[in-house]
Amino acid sequence: MEQAVMTGIAVVVFLVTYAMIISERVHRTVAALFGAALVLLLGIVPWEAVSEHLDLGTLLLLIGMMIIVNTAKESGLFEFIAIKTAKFARGNPMKVLLLFSVVTAVISSVLDNVTTVLLLTPMLLYITRLMDINPVPFLLAEVFASNIGGTATLIGDPPNIMIGSAAGLSFNEFLLNMGPIALVDLFVSLGMIYLFYRGAMRISDSKREKILSTLEELSGEDAIRDYSLFRKSVIVIVGVILLFFVHDRLDIPPAVVALVGASVLLLWSGMDPESILEKIEWTAIFFFMGLFILVGALVETGVIDGIARWITGYISNTWEALVIITWFSAIASAVVDNIPLTAAMIPLIKAMGSTMDVYPLWWALSLGACLGGNGTAIGASANVVVLGIAAREGVRITFMDFLKVGLVIMLVTVTVGLGLLWIRYIGV
Repeated sequence: MEQAVMTGIAVVVFLVTYAMIISERVHRTVAALFGAALVLLLGIVPWEAVSEHLDLGTLLLLIGMMIIVNTAKESGLFEFIAIKTAKFARGNPMKVLLLFSVVTAVISSVLDNVTTVLLLTPMLLYITRLMDINPVPFLLAEVFASNIGGTATLIGDPPNIMIGSAAGLSFNEFLLNMGPIALVDLFVSLGMIYLFYRGAMRISDSKREKILSTLEELSGEDAIRDYSLFRKSVIVIVGVILLFFVHDRLDIPPAVVALVGASVLLLWSGMDPESILEKIEWTAIFFFMGLFILVGALVETGVIDGIARWITGYISNTWEALVIITWFSAIASAVVDNIPLTAAMIPLIKAMGSTMDVYPLWWALSLGACLGGNGTAIGASANVVVLGIAAREGVRITFMDFLKVGLVIMLVTVTVGLGLLWIRYIGV
């Protein structure tokens, strides 16, 4: 099959699959698997190249953390933390939103975003049920905070790791350049969530009194169903988090850390593996597999690299590059995986070094690649995981529900971030 024909088919299959996901007439996992099967059947993605595109690190990290979370959940750990958090917030929805968002952003700056939301989403759902309030704004705030927090540091999001490695940027450089942007964008996004859902944030005095009365009757200790499993879960989760902090120094991939933690907890707890494994979000896992292969088809046919080169062909100076790279990477990351996109952009930015100062452009790429994921329901792994957990608990957030809020927040936060970069490197 000719290259041009393969390229055309890859683009058509990707667009049709994306249209099916948006329409929601077909479940997103079915649509992604169908599209992936087509590009494999037609040989656009060679079978021997599948492992290169599947990103097993992400998939195995997801599975490992899902096993840990589902096992720990049986002890009552998340209900315990949720009750303590709700009491600390004194039943105030806005305080709960603020508290969870800040905690999510901070943890996401040092741990994988997916790991963060896997740990926090069960607690958040429990709190909103406890307070009898709409969980949607809280779940969306958690997603946005996770992606924004991941922007702040070298290890917060895979694109940052790739950029830091390629450009020789240190942890402190990332923190000083992207940390302030992430902090400002976090509170901008929270303000916008409040504007979108201010009705859900307001509760009557009588309802608040009822919530406080309910909270006073609850005890975090009473939520613990199995003290032995509770203790083991805490030990394993703390151990896994500590290993995440030092995994790069020990040369241990994050996925291995998660799988070791999962196997240790299963072995130590004596839990029935079938009852735990059946609770894994397999629909999310298979959705990622299909999406990785679909994006792999665009990589194999040179579509992503071609678009990136076409866009950067219009750049003649640093200020133009700053704007174009930020917006191109943000919009593209809302549609395709930001890892292959970042991989395609890195050599292009390096090539620009012969004609301009590219130092600010690395921050532009980080800003767009990380925050672009907030634009759509499938723009980042954390989005898919949170929406999957919510659906399993009976809370449905459609693609369009997410898009109406996420796209606006993505546009505003990227604009704010770009403005801060502009002031710092180009001048007012």
